[in-house]
Parts: sequence; C-alpha cells; structure tokens
Amino acid sequence: MASLKNQSCEACRIDAPKLTAEELGELKNEIADWQIIEVEGVPQLRRVFTFSDFKQAMEFTHRVAELAEDAGHHPAILVEWGKTEVRWWTHKIKGLHKNDAIMAAKTDDLYTV
Repeated sequence: MASLKNQSCEACRIDAPKLTAEELGELKNEIADWQIIEVEGVPQLRRVFTFSDFKQAMEFTHRVAELAEDAGHHPAILVEWGKTEVRWWTHKIKGLHKNDAIMAAKTDDLYTV
C-alpha cells in the first residue's frame, strides 16, 4: 500500500464510514506525532508545529492552506507566535475518515525546521 502522503483524498459522503479504532491504529504509525483528541464529541487529529518566529509559522500555515484547497479538505488552524496548531477531521461525518490521516501525513511532509 502507498504511504499516506502519496495518496489522494476521496470525495466523502455524509454516510461515509468513520475510521474504526483498528484502522486508525494502523494509520497512526505514519502520523505518530498527531494526537487524537475529542472536541465537542468529535474525534480529531491534532498537531502543534513549532517555529522560531511568527513569520515562519505564517509561511507554514499558508502552505497548509494551499494543500487544503488543492485537496478540497480543510482543517482548523490556529497560528500563534512560533507555532501553528492544525486539526483535521471530516465535518460531514463528524469524525475521522482516511482523508484526515492522508492530510495529516501531507501536512507533516510540508514541515521543515
């Protein structure tokens, strides 16, 4: 199977299946730095990326935004001095889909310190 960062997101329907705990466990190996959190009952993938200043954090955020637009899948992003928090989940299914793991891996690929 191709690594997550080399896969593409698929169109997601409202009845698309959420990732099972087993599936997420298998995918987690490729996105080990991401936490699984729950926000208002919705599981999400979260990672905080650190930088030496605000400008670098913003440049990274811009690259994530371009990635998201190209894929048609958009995260929550919080930018602060020296860090960018990114959270991926699938709004339509109120949970995690394989697309979220793919985008997390692609986001990791954008990160260079």
